Amino acid sequence: MSQTASTVVPMSLPVDRTQTILDSLQQANAAATVIYPGESDARQPVHTVYGGAHLFKSDSAKKIGALSRRSLTEYGPNFATFAKAIGLTGAETLPETAEVIAVLESQLTKNADGVRESNPAAWLAHTLYRRVTEKLSREALEDFRIDFEDGYGNRPDAEEDGHAVSAAEEVAKGFADQTLPPFLGIRIKPFTEELNRRSIRTMDIFVTTMLQRTGGKLPANFIITLPKITVVEQVTAMVELLEILEAKNNLAPKSIMLELMVETTQSIINHKGESALPILVAAGRGRVTGAHFGTYDYTAGCNITAAYQTMDHPACDFARHMMQVALAGTGIMLSDGATNVMPIGPHRGEGLTSEQLHENRQVVHRAWKLHYDHCQHSLKHAYYQGWDLHPAQLPTRYAAVFAFFLEGLPAASARLKNFVEKAAQATLVGDVFDDAATGQGLLNFFLRGINCGAITEEEALVTGLTLDELRGRSFVKILNSRRGL
Repeated sequence: MSQTASTVVPMSLPVDRTQTILDSLQQANAAATVIYPGESDARQPVHTVYGGAHLFKSDSAKKIGALSRRSLTEYGPNFATFAKAIGLTGAETLPETAEVIAVLESQLTKNADGVRESNPAAWLAHTLYRRVTEKLSREALEDFRIDFEDGYGNRPDAEEDGHAVSAAEEVAKGFADQTLPPFLGIRIKPFTEELNRRSIRTMDIFVTTMLQRTGGKLPANFIITLPKITVVEQVTAMVELLEILEAKNNLAPKSIMLELMVETTQSIINHKGESALPILVAAGRGRVTGAHFGTYDYTAGCNITAAYQTMDHPACDFARHMMQVALAGTGIMLSDGATNVMPIGPHRGEGLTSEQLHENRQVVHRAWKLHYDHCQHSLKHAYYQGWDLHPAQLPTRYAAVFAFFLEGLPAASARLKNFVEKAAQATLVGDVFDDAATGQGLLNFFLRGINCGAITEEEALVTGLTLDELRGRSFVKILNSRRGL
């Protein structure tokens, strides 16, 4: 006899015991949601530039921008030269001579879509160059760390006290003049026995002076970076000191956020063999917003000799992946380290010979290519932020980020469009299979690209989303709205 659709099959499990188990599971699931809320919807800068506290001025962002534009103008005077220098996809097909480049540029300016069909490499190089140039003019510096550590060194106490005051006063001036970058902070010295008192004193002087000069207001996205962490108690001490500092200066609790530098092996795996980062973040009591990898201290800690301390060393890939596994879904933003080969020509001054100018160009182009490749390596491993050390690195930082998003745009657009149309049901586009968990990740691709200027909101509309849906930043909300929920 066949079973009808209306037949009710009784459960053999006791209802009361089952409910008890489900109640316990509900509590565990709720607790997991608190620990793993998902990726933050806050803007993440694509880089952090750091410089010695003794050099910081209220208009440093403006000056860094000017220097970055000057470097691009001098060593990448047109889209083809710049594309060839960084090894952009298809750059080998672009013309060499200035006359032919100028003709092609005129064609691209008049009819970019038409040229795109016949010469996609030229379209990509021209679009990339134009957007990098615009970004350097509009907002060259996204994040700056006023450094009292490696970029500053160990100095007499009176000298560091003075620089803590002067840097704080410059921040206050920039705050009043609206010349600060969108993200700003200080990096103090580590909390080792040799340096912790100096570090605490600098932090106290800087924050107190800054707040006195700003009328008790913090700059937007202000953060303090704690380097070279070896034990969890260093983070605990930092949090307790910040609580005191906030109370002393009449700030709301957790006004000052914390960023952890991951540059010791103990920050990856502690002495008990545990993954250290979740423990360090928990010790931050809700203050930790980012974990930044320190390439050179970490590789030195692994006994890797200086010649092989590079961003793409396998030891660095291991550490970065450990950071991802430990912090995925927590909302903690990850940042990669820095390329320490500077794009600076060896010959300076007026009256350089043609040979000297040629050598300068070769040196800068090699450094640009290295930095571009390192940035691309980071992006492919889902590190969307990294550290930069010099204004001349900013053209290649943005070139790498913009190329990453522009080259990935067609595939991401098709996948997200199909995904939304299928209302989060599993779908197949080409040979890439997406399940429902991928939706927010696809949306985040566009949000990151729009935030940094790599792609425009109009380009994102080919996905079928509206501007309101894009700006809402939530894939779940988009689907619920379209389903009428």
